[in-house]
Amino acid sequence: MTISRYSLPDPEAQGAIGLALAALIAGSWLGIHAYAMFVFELTWSNLPLALAMALVQCWLSVGVFIVCHDAMHGSLAPGHQRLSAGIAAVLLFLYAGFRWRTLRDAHFTHHKLAGKAGDPDFDEHHPGQFLPWYWTFFKRYFGMHSLIFVHSVVAIYWLIIGIPMVQIVLLYGAPALLSSLQLFYFGTFRPHHHNAAAPFSDGHNARSERLSTLASLATCFHFGYHLEHHRQPQVPWWALPAARKAGVGAVSEVLEAAV
Repeated sequence: MTISRYSLPDPEAQGAIGLALAALIAGSWLGIHAYAMFVFELTWSNLPLALAMALVQCWLSVGVFIVCHDAMHGSLAPGHQRLSAGIAAVLLFLYAGFRWRTLRDAHFTHHKLAGKAGDPDFDEHHPGQFLPWYWTFFKRYFGMHSLIFVHSVVAIYWLIIGIPMVQIVLLYGAPALLSSLQLFYFGTFRPHHHNAAAPFSDGHNARSERLSTLASLATCFHFGYHLEHHRQPQVPWWALPAARKAGVGAVSEVLEAAV
């Protein structure tokens, strides 16, 4: 049996790349949000620009989650776990009041029980149905703590700062909600849903998209290369295309996943 393993860069080089990309993604995400809330004034004439900003912000929100996901696996900045955890904790809290440890522990459970009962990312009652599964996913992660945080932010923006509600919904609420839908569809449902016509190749219960590198980046920051991720979870998001080319996700391969 042939086992393909992708060789990662030197840890320091990997950390430099990971942190630089994290700064670019998170910095752009925060910068657009600040501009959209505190500088931009929504009018009919600049509505196309507002819609473009909302779409970019949706994509960047997915990227923020992928950065935090790398931190969970220690691949954001190898050897600097406290730094990685601190970055992820701040970003997750700013996104929707999420708790770093709660999401990290849930993700580790997902890797141990992928596609099985007990997997927090899986709906064993609707293993092939998108909408019921998304609703289950949404309820599990957007709990009372997150709802209180988001409503508090909206109240401050609307009632204290005076930002029009339509602007808050379009440039804050919609990108956040749509990014959860994008992340779920490309990063959870498609890789893990049960489909008799496309059975899983091994016990990871995951499959990968057949997308070009550019399309993979656009859809979910390469998280669609999901079997590669489950087989080698230490590979950062930006290196998944190289891991795919190295054959990590080949159907003939059987690799042990290490969370």
